[in-house]
Amino acid sequence: MGGLLAAIVNSAGAFSVYDKEFNTISNNISNANTPGYADQNLALEALPFDPSQGTTGGVMSSGLISSRSEYLEQNVRNQQTLLGDSQQTASDLGEIQPLFDPNSTTGVAGTLNNFFNSFSELSVNPNDEPTRQNAITAAAQVAQSFNEAASGIAQVSNGINSQTASTVNQINQLASQIATLNSQYQGDSESEQDAGLDAQMHTDLESLSTLTNFSIVQSNNGTFNVYLGGQTPLVTGGQQFQISADFSSGQTAILDSQSNDVTSEITGGSLGAMIQENNTTLPGYMTQLNTLAQTVADQVNEQLSQGLDESGAAPTTSLFTYDQPDDAASTLGVTDITPDQIAAASAGAPGGNGNAIAVAQLASAAVVDGSTLTQAFGNLSAQVGNDVATAQQNQSDDQDLLTQAQQQRQQVSGVSLDAEAAKLIQFQQSYQAVGQMVTVLNSLTQTLLDVVPLGTST
Repeated sequence: MGGLLAAIVNSAGAFSVYDKEFNTISNNISNANTPGYADQNLALEALPFDPSQGTTGGVMSSGLISSRSEYLEQNVRNQQTLLGDSQQTASDLGEIQPLFDPNSTTGVAGTLNNFFNSFSELSVNPNDEPTRQNAITAAAQVAQSFNEAASGIAQVSNGINSQTASTVNQINQLASQIATLNSQYQGDSESEQDAGLDAQMHTDLESLSTLTNFSIVQSNNGTFNVYLGGQTPLVTGGQQFQISADFSSGQTAILDSQSNDVTSEITGGSLGAMIQENNTTLPGYMTQLNTLAQTVADQVNEQLSQGLDESGAAPTTSLFTYDQPDDAASTLGVTDITPDQIAAASAGAPGGNGNAIAVAQLASAAVVDGSTLTQAFGNLSAQVGNDVATAQQNQSDDQDLLTQAQQQRQQVSGVSLDAEAAKLIQFQQSYQAVGQMVTVLNSLTQTLLDVVPLGTST
């Protein structure tokens, strides 16, 4: 009779385990497309069977086992950080590239060519008033092209500042969410096994990895401590440490919760890309553009100062003007010079064209580090184009690597509907087998009850 009771108890235990298994399978199927969700499996444990010791065997569940691999999760996050960087760079520098189109007739290269051609034309008829005016108009177009290029860089920089502030807000928001999730981990020792909580945590961490580089230290209680750049605390347990962006110096600075400058620690993600662009790349372009604008103005003004104007007098008014060397491109302009003040003639040859020829010849003079003015602009244009092409290639490569990392993770921890269907059939069959066993046990029990004589009352 004891064996029969043990079999009944084991059957009841099996039903309980199978119910949990069916719930696990159902939960996996329901969350197959839930971001961050990892396939869950019920851990089954065989109970010891030794009648002499009173152990009757059977099966029990010992909790859920997540298929998540933190190594693969980190691999995905690393690739997200790289892609966030290259995507941001390709997008921002793509806005800069049209400003440096060497084939544009209205850009710097085109207007410089027109300007020097206007002095070539002036050399043919140096005392023609309309031709003199054309030279001044061409100079104004050169100034405008430099102004537009500088303004375009400034607009992209301002846009990056706005995006940087928004990205910092996103980082703080995600850090807040991670801290809240950590508090839930701390509040319930079993919550580290909660698949929904686990999915949300890893979704937030992955979203954060697109924005910036960070490291994670996981505590024994399951909480995730996040360090910006690997050093600056962003989340510790249930506490968040906010960061901020400061643009007061003209460059981007990222400050920690104590207002310490931690900019150098941020080297990846979209935030890292924007810091690199605003603090290094765009200022580099602007420096070269300012140098070119200053050289154009100084070289032309210097050459014109050596000639004679239409009246045969030494010129008293320059053609180009700018404020300071470090803002020459944005402030380059043409003075109030009049056509008769253009010094087309050489000193000692009033009414001639010698100085107009000399100005026109500046087009082929190596006045910028061994390059002509148009070649110098072409070099800058080539640098911008190469930077854009590199960023675009990096974006393509990083996307491929991210896809591979995601596929590897999916193979290990993703929910396979085919696998879940196979498990469902397997456990349905087992459930049915136990059901048949219970039917047999019920029949045996009834048979035993039938053969046991009923007591008589006296």
